[in-house]
Amino acid sequence: MLMKTRFWGIVSFVLSLLFGLAFAQVSRAATGPSNNIGFSVSAQLPSNQLNKDHSFFDLKMTAGQTQTLKTTIYNVTKRDMKIKTGIHTAYTNDNGVIDYVKQAKTFDPSLKYQLGRLTKLTGEKVVTVPAESSKVVEAQVKIPKTDFQGVMLGGWYFEKLDEKVTSEVQDSMNVHSQYSYVIGMKYSFGKAPNPELQLAKVGLGLKNAHQAVLSSLRNVSAVIVPNLNLETTITDKATGKVAKKEKKSNVQLAPNTVYSYPLLVGSSGLKPGDYHLQMTVKNKAHHWKFEKDFTITPAAVKKYKHQSVENSGISPIWLVLWGAIGMLIVVGLVLWFFYFLKRRTHTK
Repeated sequence: MLMKTRFWGIVSFVLSLLFGLAFAQVSRAATGPSNNIGFSVSAQLPSNQLNKDHSFFDLKMTAGQTQTLKTTIYNVTKRDMKIKTGIHTAYTNDNGVIDYVKQAKTFDPSLKYQLGRLTKLTGEKVVTVPAESSKVVEAQVKIPKTDFQGVMLGGWYFEKLDEKVTSEVQDSMNVHSQYSYVIGMKYSFGKAPNPELQLAKVGLGLKNAHQAVLSSLRNVSAVIVPNLNLETTITDKATGKVAKKEKKSNVQLAPNTVYSYPLLVGSSGLKPGDYHLQMTVKNKAHHWKFEKDFTITPAAVKKYKHQSVENSGISPIWLVLWGAIGMLIVVGLVLWFFYFLKRRTHTK
């Protein structure tokens, strides 16, 4: 009976631990960043704001214009707070979303002017906002003398810096929480041009360590092209069979940006050979159709298959089988344990 009591005690402890972890996760979600971020930001909209209902900088600009933009940071906590600021040029990320926060690694050649270079912070990049107070930060805009027509897009980024750790606990795990805001920045010049899209290079590559056919869809016009639906078909030219077909909706293209659209090809990938890509891109106002031939070489297949997470050396089927075997072993041990207890009880 003592062994049986210990067994159920262990089971009770494990279940309590699991439920405790689950409750901790729910509590953490309920008191997330919106409840304890401790600061907020607000743009001071200038007189050349095009739409007063927008909380971001939606500004009418002209060639050679200079202007000072201001944003107020509010600290609602009872201690001083350090805020890191930066101004970035917007681009379309690999998920088909306009990114105002992260700094792009490269820009499309059609981008003539980067908003992040024409708008410079005044003062330090890291500012201290006193407890239960506010601080105004400024940025200086200098527009060159140009005949540019269209839109420049970017974001003013504010990140709360973590406080320094004053002590260490052995075998502990440090958790980094990143709390941030971004204020959009849109500069409009003259008459907006008509949107123009181009399909550039297509080839095999990696997306988050998965094998994919990467299609470079370029917006070479200085306008936002919103709400795009993409339908793509890849055909094996040797057999005429469809090798990959995919639809993607609600893609947003920033001005003068390139969208590296990944079409995941799974663990088996695509065989070396010649392929034909057909892509339809459209929204309510515009429609484009692109076609492009591309070749996948044996060297490319070997390279990206080796670098992908699919190259774990274990087939997914074997993972399922080993998991099932493991479950059977656990169930068998539990049944054996109860059988052993029953025999001991009868023996006594």
